[in-house]
Amino acid sequence: MDMGTAKLDVRDLLSTAGDLDPSSPLSAPDLRLLIDRLQIHSSRIKGRARAYLLSHRHDLASALSRAADASSATSSLSDSLSTALQLLTDRPLDLEIRALADQIVATRRELRERKEALGIVTEISRFLDRIRFVREGTRSERVVDAAKTVCELKSTFIVLKKGDDEPLVFDMLRNEWRECFDELQGVLAKNVEDCVKYNEEKKKLIISSRGCKVELSVALQALEILDVLDYGMAKVANLIIKHVIAPVITNISTSVTEVVSEDATEKGESILQVVSSETKHYKDGSVLYSRIINILKFINKSICLNKGTWMQCFAKMTWSTITDLIITNFLSKAIPDVPSKLIDFQDIMRNTAEFEEALRKMHFISGDNKDRKLSQYVDNVEVHFASKKRNELLVKARSILKDFSYADPPESGTSDYVVDILLQQDRCFVSKSAFQLMNLVHEALRDACLSSARVAKEYYNASRDVLHLYKAIVPAKLEKQLSSITQVAIIVHNDFYYLSQEVLGLAFQYRADFPSGLQNHATFVDLAPNLYEISEDILQRQIQLVLSFLKEAIDCADGFQNTHLSLQYESAKFSIEQIVFNLEKVRIMWEPCMAASTYRRCMHTILDFVFSKITADMLALDDIAAEETLQLQSLIHLALENMTSLFGSLTTAVDEMIPSLRKLRKLADLFDMSLKSITLAWENGELFLCGFTSSEVESFVKAIFADSNLRNECLLRIEEFTFT
Repeated sequence: MDMGTAKLDVRDLLSTAGDLDPSSPLSAPDLRLLIDRLQIHSSRIKGRARAYLLSHRHDLASALSRAADASSATSSLSDSLSTALQLLTDRPLDLEIRALADQIVATRRELRERKEALGIVTEISRFLDRIRFVREGTRSERVVDAAKTVCELKSTFIVLKKGDDEPLVFDMLRNEWRECFDELQGVLAKNVEDCVKYNEEKKKLIISSRGCKVELSVALQALEILDVLDYGMAKVANLIIKHVIAPVITNISTSVTEVVSEDATEKGESILQVVSSETKHYKDGSVLYSRIINILKFINKSICLNKGTWMQCFAKMTWSTITDLIITNFLSKAIPDVPSKLIDFQDIMRNTAEFEEALRKMHFISGDNKDRKLSQYVDNVEVHFASKKRNELLVKARSILKDFSYADPPESGTSDYVVDILLQQDRCFVSKSAFQLMNLVHEALRDACLSSARVAKEYYNASRDVLHLYKAIVPAKLEKQLSSITQVAIIVHNDFYYLSQEVLGLAFQYRADFPSGLQNHATFVDLAPNLYEISEDILQRQIQLVLSFLKEAIDCADGFQNTHLSLQYESAKFSIEQIVFNLEKVRIMWEPCMAASTYRRCMHTILDFVFSKITADMLALDDIAAEETLQLQSLIHLALENMTSLFGSLTTAVDEMIPSLRKLRKLADLFDMSLKSITLAWENGELFLCGFTSSEVESFVKAIFADSNLRNECLLRIEEFTFT
């Protein structure tokens, strides 16, 4: 009915609606006109509605009747539902049903638990019966069936895993099973041991086919079922290794032979006799390997009954020991001593490979590399050879250094241990140990030139290790001698100096002859700085010890004070004599040993210290009497005259090499010079060139000459005259 859904815009009822602005308000006349027209429109709608109702009167009446019937039915249904709910409230059937269901569930659970308990009791009864069967089988000859039963029972405990809430009976059953297992295992192992005996007196290995309970084969079969075959054969394997295999490998004159006799056959015995042999050496190993194979064949036939798994079990417990014995007692000793004989080792390599192949066919070893230990060893013969030579070199080096020795330095300068310093026109005396050690290094490097790359590398490393050994052992071994003024300390210094220079030329000397794989890697230059540093440390320690003694001797002169007094002069003279004596003692120890350049360098340092100290002490005197100048001058002359031989051991230009000596000589002259002469000597630079300073000259003048106008004038001239 579209009249009810039509949309009406009131502005359309006005005649001027098209001219009106939609956003502007209506005027009063427009509103009155609009009201009148709405009333007319409303009357028209009402008329149309009345006409519609009259035309559809029957349809509307039928709809109202159906609505009344539906309302009546709904009321009746509501009453019925209320009645039913009331009945349910008065009689709670659902509670009765729930209680009955709970009772049924509880009854079923109880029944299930009783069935389970009955099943457990039944299983326990069966278990105990089978345990009884195992015990009976253990005590009789049915050990195989007993072993099978034990294994079946073991699976029961795999299912019944141990837990915190399991019945106590399960733990008791486990203990029962474990006791049965241990008892059966022990009986079988004892049976195997009874079958294999060694007669120490007659040197016979006797294998019986039957033991205390059952036959050997039956016992081994039962042990295999129990998966403890290795336990059962352990003592047997140790017995055979100890009394049969080991003697054959370690003793060349020991062999074996199988004894065949009717008596042994009737007893079911197999006998292997250990006998003496005339073999003097194994040579290529064929004899040794043949003997071992014969032993293992006997074991395979008499004990393992040619069964592969049993033989493999025996091998698992013995092969490692056998290989170690063969390597230690044969292969390692067969390694050649010189590289040229390595080719002769090829026969041993071939026989070793054939030996392992024969063992593989016997199922004694597998074809895996882990079982081919002997082949791997002989294949690396070059490495073993090099390792052997390296160990020999190091053993020799340790022996040399352990008994560190040196000869007395020759007075003539010629000796086997007076060596040339590389790249220098100089020589020094070294210890016998250092000389022998360097010969070892040259020997190793010469062998490296004749070897393959792998062997040469070991020789090269060994030569470096020899040098490291000297560096590590000698200073520690001779620490006491190095801490005092001794000739040994100087010889050790020479050793390190000599080694530091020798290593500089090793690579150049041998590199061209090294195998190509080593030429680019071999170097010794890196060792030189450390060796030279150690030599210098030892030398400087000796120098400091000497200087310390000389300083004590100089200090005994008490600064050369009051030498015009007899007692003080004698004390100063004794001090000078001690200085000269100590210097001469050092010269006697050092000159025959040291390289000439090193000796001169050290003595220059020591003499410079002595002369500087004496000069400084004399210049420090603040008041010198006339008689005292003569005494001081005589002390200087005494020192210099007694050092003639010492100066002769150095060079003719001693004054140039030791500046303090020129200064001391000039100081002796100053004691005789006049004030003007001293002043003139300063102005013409003579004193300056001798090492004097203006303050020293001024102090000397003040100490020698009394205060006067002339002295003041000379002091002013000395002070004003400076050198640049």
